[in-house]
Amino acid sequence: MIVEVVGGAGSAPEVRVSDVDDLAHLQLAVGALTEEEADQALRDAGLGRLADADTGFLDIAALKAVGEPQASAADWGSKFDGMVEYARGKGWVGDDGASLQAHVESAASG
Repeated sequence: MIVEVVGGAGSAPEVRVSDVDDLAHLQLAVGALTEEEADQALRDAGLGRLADADTGFLDIAALKAVGEPQASAADWGSKFDGMVEYARGKGWVGDDGASLQAHVESAASG
């Protein structure tokens, strides 16, 4: 699953969720935006926030709500829940218990 925050020159940043069927990977990809712009775009979309330039926290309920309608597998919801439990076991959950930690990567598109 990929959460991408991108923006073009003169346009507001856009948040997109794609590759929802790949629950083995959770990526937060940020295009050519400032840390503040990316953080605000994630907050405005209701999908999470940036902790710093390298780390973001993505809202679990919001990810599920956006991803499930796009998913191709009938059991996607239970697979998503399994991904969350795996992340909890690894300590990749925010202090609030409602978000998943994700490393910030560079988005291929901008």
